[in-house]
Amino acid sequence: MVREGELAPDFEAVAHDGSRVRLSDLRGKWVVLYFFPKAFTPGCTREARSFSAEWGEFRKMGVEVMGVSRDDPATLARFAEAEGAGFKFISDQDGSVAKAYGVLGMLGMADRVTFVIDPEGKVAGVVKGFSVRPDQHPEAALRVVTQRARQQ
Repeated sequence: MVREGELAPDFEAVAHDGSRVRLSDLRGKWVVLYFFPKAFTPGCTREARSFSAEWGEFRKMGVEVMGVSRDDPATLARFAEAEGAGFKFISDQDGSVAKAYGVLGMLGMADRVTFVIDPEGKVAGVVKGFSVRPDQHPEAALRVVTQRARQQ
């Protein structure tokens, strides 16, 4: 798994709205990249709702939020609409993005891990594991951004 201090692997993928997203195009901004197993499942739905609830705070801080799963773009479009997400969901159908970040689980789905990436493209923080509930990832990511931004 990519660790804090390492350069975040670049990728290019299709978002739920059909646009192509390349991480390197977001240099100069804070990015919260959160991986989740599957759209419309209970934990992933709670997590998406929590990110949506905090979306205004992320926007105010100039943070780009992107959720990544192996779901196809059409499924992610329905998920984004159902959850009122203002941020992008990235389709990683072949698992290459999850694999690059070291979060491709044994069942072929992404593990629930959130990476906070600083404006230089380095991982500033990682939120993972069962110690943090899915609906707490946004709050934890906001804390990382706030703390690290003060240090810069």
